[in-house]
Amino acid sequence: MTTRTSGDHLGTAILGGGPAGLTAAHVLSLRGRSATVLEADGTVGGIAKTVEFDGYRFDLGGHRFYTKLGPIQRFWEQVLGDQLMTRERLSRIYYRGQLFDYPLQAQSVFKGLGAVESARCAISYLRWRHRLRHHEPQSFEEWVVSRFGKRIYEIFFESYTEKVWGIPGSEIRSEWAAQRIQNFTFWQALLGIIGVRRGHATTLIEEFLYPRLGPGQLWEELAGRLEARGIPVRLNNRCVAVRHEAGRVESVSVRTNGNISEHPVDAVLNSVPLSELVLSLEPAAPPEVQAAARRLRYRNLCLVALMTDEPEPFPDNWIYLHDPGTVAGRVQNFGAWSPDMVREGTTCLGVEYFCFPEDKIWNMTDSEAVEFATAEMARIGLVNPHHVFNGVKVNVPKAYPMYDTEYREAVAEIRGYLEHFENLRTFGRNGLHRYNNQDHSMWTAILATLNLVDGAAHDVWSVNTRGEYLEEQGEVTAELSDLDLVA
Repeated sequence: MTTRTSGDHLGTAILGGGPAGLTAAHVLSLRGRSATVLEADGTVGGIAKTVEFDGYRFDLGGHRFYTKLGPIQRFWEQVLGDQLMTRERLSRIYYRGQLFDYPLQAQSVFKGLGAVESARCAISYLRWRHRLRHHEPQSFEEWVVSRFGKRIYEIFFESYTEKVWGIPGSEIRSEWAAQRIQNFTFWQALLGIIGVRRGHATTLIEEFLYPRLGPGQLWEELAGRLEARGIPVRLNNRCVAVRHEAGRVESVSVRTNGNISEHPVDAVLNSVPLSELVLSLEPAAPPEVQAAARRLRYRNLCLVALMTDEPEPFPDNWIYLHDPGTVAGRVQNFGAWSPDMVREGTTCLGVEYFCFPEDKIWNMTDSEAVEFATAEMARIGLVNPHHVFNGVKVNVPKAYPMYDTEYREAVAEIRGYLEHFENLRTFGRNGLHRYNNQDHSMWTAILATLNLVDGAAHDVWSVNTRGEYLEEQGEVTAELSDLDLVA
């Protein structure tokens, strides 16, 4: 039986205790504002949390700490100090029994594919480059084919992308590719092989920062600092209703331990899924806005952690699994991220499955999922099944906002409606329905919070929208370049 009570005043209610929500709370603490973080989960960090299991710590997908946003970089270093390690990046693609360097390197591509297939890829590149030269790509498939050719798309992008999203590449918007794929073309690679250099190809980072005990170490530390500064972080508190009147949010209803309490608020800063925010509004949003919220789709993550007494089954931080016969999309080696996250002489592998709630892997028991993932990794030679001695499954709902054919118009409809609220701001990966990296999620939180408390007009929605590779972005206005986030 659910009981309803009146609760305390929360100040500014911050919905979500992930990187964006906690960053917003930190900015409020610097301004001396009263606030409360409401996190539905039992731990902070969102998808950037670190899971602890039987003496192992592992990440939900692997979170590198790399940014060109100066204030974010300084903040990480101030909070973590010497706990922030520099790690070398090694990632490869597994395809039909071969491992290819990623980012794609010409020598690796030619060596792995062989002369005949490489020639076919070059011909395909020239054909499709000519055919699509005046065509503005609308889908992920069109974007990649126009830059790489059809055969390279089929080999290195089609299978993995459809694993991640569960829909064909032709149904994924092109901005996903523009944000996530390195500026590499097959023709540049071919010229590189014969010693000709033309133009500049964007490079990905070769090293990155990483907390000694995983990304959750940062968010656990920050949550503790917020508590010490008078901003409580309430776990297992899910916001179920946002009540408003005349363009102002007046209160929120929170469910915890089967009880629902209503709390007056000064404002709401939101980082939970945009669809959940809209559908929690009371009075309800207009029918067209509710319909837009219901059109937003998400992809779940199922992580199966395998503990093995092989200290290094492979040296990579992670491997992309483009093999069409393998259900898993990627596998992490957490011992390569930080040796302090695993027991000495062993490691922990994170086998990643991207899925919908009705998919088989999502509904498996822990033991079934561990057996399934072990068999898959053994079949492609990445682990010896006899060395796997333990494992666990972690389900992460709504891990990835989907860039399907309807999302752009749906987000625009919702954004137009939310802009009428005087004291409600939304930001972060799920709060904007945008696949941001950790630093960009934090940056949107900072901008949105400054808009709320200072009356500033920073364009939160423009962060990470340019058509270039995400890791090379990092635009900070002169006004904010020296922003001090140190408490």
